[in-house]
Amino acid sequence: MKRILIILGVLVVLALLAIPKLRSLGGEAASPANSGNQNALSVDVHLVEPQLFENKIYSTGTLLANEEVDIRSEISGKIVELYLEEGQQVEEGELLLKINDSELQAQLQQAEYRLNLAEVREERQKQLLERGGISQEQYDATLNELNVLKSQVDLIQAQIDKTEIYAPFDGVVGLRYVSNGSYISPTSEIANLQSINPVKVEFSIPERYAGIVKEGNRVIFSVQGQDQDFEAEIYAVEPRINTQTRTLKMRALAQNPDGRLLPGAFANIELVLEEINDALMIPAISVIPELQGQKVFVLENGVVQEQPVTTGIRTDRYVQITDGLAPGDTVLTTGLLQVRNGSNVKVNRIDKFKEIEL
Repeated sequence: MKRILIILGVLVVLALLAIPKLRSLGGEAASPANSGNQNALSVDVHLVEPQLFENKIYSTGTLLANEEVDIRSEISGKIVELYLEEGQQVEEGELLLKINDSELQAQLQQAEYRLNLAEVREERQKQLLERGGISQEQYDATLNELNVLKSQVDLIQAQIDKTEIYAPFDGVVGLRYVSNGSYISPTSEIANLQSINPVKVEFSIPERYAGIVKEGNRVIFSVQGQDQDFEAEIYAVEPRINTQTRTLKMRALAQNPDGRLLPGAFANIELVLEEINDALMIPAISVIPELQGQKVFVLENGVVQEQPVTTGIRTDRYVQITDGLAPGDTVLTTGLLQVRNGSNVKVNRIDKFKEIEL
């Protein structure tokens, strides 16, 4: 009897343990729709919104002075007056230095005395010629001598002019390498003069963009040591492609009123080719090539639909859609190989406008 009671107790316990499992199996069998929903593919999507898009080329370049010249003398001599100072701002036509010209001044004075005498002689012989007192040949010889003396005076004056060096343009004097009293020659380096407002930005781009770039395009650049970006505008483009590098060289002008940009600096360049105010940009991974064009998967009410599209500008990560999508559409960015037209999916993540980095 005792053994029978023990057996009955074990059977009751086993029955109690089996009841929850049977209920679970029954529940699963009764809700196949819930099972299918749990197995729906989870995808990421991108929300299509109009945005400002700048089609850019990235390059590197060098800053150049707007005007630059090495100050040198055309003649040899001793500096008697030195007016330029290092780092000094000078104006066009300002006297920078004077070379000793005492010997040339003496030669000029001597030549002027001879010229005055020749002018008096020419005037007298002209009167005699009118009266028939001398021949035309004699007068021509005197006139020729007068002209020669005038040329000698002009020559000496030109040599004197070379003893004075003037600033050819407004600019800043660099480091000087001579002092007052120094003897210089045409090979002597005196100083460097640079005009640095504005400055030029010289850079090159691949030849495939040669037909797009034009004068007036905006350039954004940065230099080391400056915590801000600067803007310039292209003013000149080389009319030929470099056959060795297959690049096109160009220059832009940037205003530099405070002198923060120094010639010779290395610059990181962003050349803005085109600006679109309402571009529809989507991740490039969303675009699927087909034999007859390209398509994307659009999500509508949880159902995937194929949508043919026409593309425009491409970047490393994004593609412009010119036809086929409208603002507010949602395109898939993941699960593109698993989904089919009409598939049910679950949205895991939505990329929005502010998350785009072009």
